[in-house]
Amino acid sequence: MVATLLYFAAGLVLLIAGAEALVRGSSRLAAAMGVSPLIIGLTVVAFGTSSPEMAVSVKAAYAGQAGIAMGNVVGSNIFNTLFILGLSAVIAPLAVARQLIRIDVPLMIAVSVLTLLLSADGYISRTDGILLFLALIAYTLFLIVQGRKESAQEQGEYEREFGRDGSAGSLKGLINAGLVLGGLGLLVLGSRWLVFSAVGIAHYAGVSELVIALTIVAAGTSLPEVVTSVIAAIRGEREIAVGNIVGSNLFNLMGVLGLSGIVASSGIAVAPAVVGFDLPIMTAAALACLPIFFSDGRISRWEGAVLFGYYLAYTAFLIMTAQHHAMLPLFNAAMLYFVIPLTSLAILAVALRTLRRRREQSQAESA
Repeated sequence: MVATLLYFAAGLVLLIAGAEALVRGSSRLAAAMGVSPLIIGLTVVAFGTSSPEMAVSVKAAYAGQAGIAMGNVVGSNIFNTLFILGLSAVIAPLAVARQLIRIDVPLMIAVSVLTLLLSADGYISRTDGILLFLALIAYTLFLIVQGRKESAQEQGEYEREFGRDGSAGSLKGLINAGLVLGGLGLLVLGSRWLVFSAVGIAHYAGVSELVIALTIVAAGTSLPEVVTSVIAAIRGEREIAVGNIVGSNLFNLMGVLGLSGIVASSGIAVAPAVVGFDLPIMTAAALACLPIFFSDGRISRWEGAVLFGYYLAYTAFLIMTAQHHAMLPLFNAAMLYFVIPLTSLAILAVALRTLRRRREQSQAESA
C-alpha cells in the first residue's frame, strides 16, 4: 500500500509539472508566432490546465477503466465549480466578465445538459465523443473570431503574465519547444502512475474506482486550476480566476470526455449512480453559476462560502454512501428539504434584486 501511495503522489507531481511546462512552453511559442494573446489565454492556457484530466481520462478510457475516465471528468467539473470558485471567492470577491455571463456560462450549462442527455442510456458512444469534440472545435473557432476584438488591456495582462519572446527560431524558441515535449512526456508518465495507483487504492479501501475518481483523482488532476485561480484571486486578477474555471469545465466536457469516448474501443459505460446523481449535481452547479455570476457581476465571499460548503457536503455524501453510514438518510433529508431550498432562494433573491436595480438605473438614464 505504501508503494501505491508513493506512485499516486509521484503521479500528481509529474502531472502538475507537466501541465506547467506545457502551458508555459506552448503559450510562449504561440506568442512568438504572432497568435493573439486572447486566443492563447482562452485555448492554450485554459486547455493546458486541463491537460492532466485529458491524460488521465484518455489513458483510463483506452485501458477500459470507464469509472476513472468518466468520474475524473465529472468530479473535476464539480471540484472546479464548487471547491475552486468557492475558495477563490472566499479569499477575495471575484469579478465576472460580461462575456462569461452572456456566452460562456450559458454554453457551459448547455454542454452539461447535453452530456447528461448523452449519458442517459448509460453509455458515451464513439459517436457521442465525436459530437462533443466537434463542439470543442466550433467553440475554438468562435474564440478565434472573438480574438480579433481583444483590447489592449487584455494584451497587457497576458504580457505581464507570460512575457514576450523574440522569434520562434531563437534559443528561447527551442527551449519552449523542449518544454512542450517534456511536459507531454511528464503528463503521459504521470497519468499512467496516477491511474495505476488509483485502482490500487480503490481495491485496498474496498470502494469503487468511480468514487476514487470522483474525489481523489478529480481533485488531484484539478490542482493546476486550483493554483491558477487562487493565485489570480490573491493577485487581484479576479476575472482570470473565474474564466480559467469556466474554460476548463468546457474543455473537460467537450475535449477530455469527447476524446475519451473516441479512443475507447467500445465507448465509455456510465454507471447508473453517475447518471442519477453525479451528472445532475454537475449540471446543477453549472446552473447555479448563472444567478451567482449575474448578481452584481461578481462572486461575493458569502456566495463563495456557499459553493465551498456544497462541495464538502457532496464529498461527505460520497463517503457516507460508500460506507453505508447510518446517518445518511438524515443527511439527505437535511440537504434536500432545508439547505438546498434555503440557499437557492437566497441566491435567486440576490439575482432578482440586481436585475431590478439595473432596470431602475436603465430607466433613470433614459429619462
